[in-house]
Amino acid sequence: MGTATRMLSALLLLTACAAPGRGQRADLEFALPGTGPAAFALGAGPRVVVDEAHHNFHTAGGRYAAFAALLRRDGYRVEPSVMQFSAAALDDVDVLVVANALGEVNVSNWSRPVASAFSPAEVAAVETWVRGGGRLLLVADHMPMPGAAAELAAAFGVRFHDGYAFGSKARGPLTFRPGAGLAEAAGVPHVTTFTGQAFDLEPGVAATPLLTFSEGAYQLFPDRAGRLDEATPRADAAGLHQGALLRHGRGRVAVFGEAAAFTAQRSGDRPMGMNHPSATHNARFALNVLAWLVER
Repeated sequence: MGTATRMLSALLLLTACAAPGRGQRADLEFALPGTGPAAFALGAGPRVVVDEAHHNFHTAGGRYAAFAALLRRDGYRVEPSVMQFSAAALDDVDVLVVANALGEVNVSNWSRPVASAFSPAEVAAVETWVRGGGRLLLVADHMPMPGAAAELAAAFGVRFHDGYAFGSKARGPLTFRPGAGLAEAAGVPHVTTFTGQAFDLEPGVAATPLLTFSEGAYQLFPDRAGRLDEATPRADAAGLHQGALLRHGRGRVAVFGEAAAFTAQRSGDRPMGMNHPSATHNARFALNVLAWLVER
């Protein structure tokens, strides 16, 4: 088997669950790891609202169940929301979580063209809310999620790349470490992600990158999710990001190009997320991100 064929086989294995919903499910048997004392008394922390109004692939009661459980254990009040974004809907929200939203036309068709998951009025409402002091955690995984969230990301000077991002070797999860893409500001010794996308920042955007792709990383841009081969358009990803923190007006935004790192899933029998053996510090990393978001 040649090198190109072996690489293609590895990519296909990595993306076997890339068709809508195939194989990925919440790992309901996962036991949260210890992360130290809770940040807030049980149920007394900031109100975290998880968006479920935009055909989200990850929801608080579904594939983000472990994420919701982790935050609740730390004292946050986590609630789902099926409301479209508006000033009224965001008025009493401390942190808005948007994870893998999709436009209606792409719910069961993960092919190009990719429609925005949000109306212009919703994008404007979220931007205004953050600028006035709101806190946003925006997560968009591999294609088509970046395309669906691109307009919302652009409101904060973030440019999503609607493809797949890989490290220098297609051998499964990618672990970021100090000196290999992980910023000291992350506050943990390593973080593991599971494919996802790469993004960059508009000139002049003041941000703190947390996860940055190293030399040899690359992107693939298929016309349909999961259809990757030697002919798939390819681009360099070195220096692009998979996680960053930024300030916007009086508010804060945490942006990530991979969703599984913050939860616990299974793809077939394979762990994918905080339940993976290499992701032992992902739970602490997630809590560190939330702590930065709610800091006053």
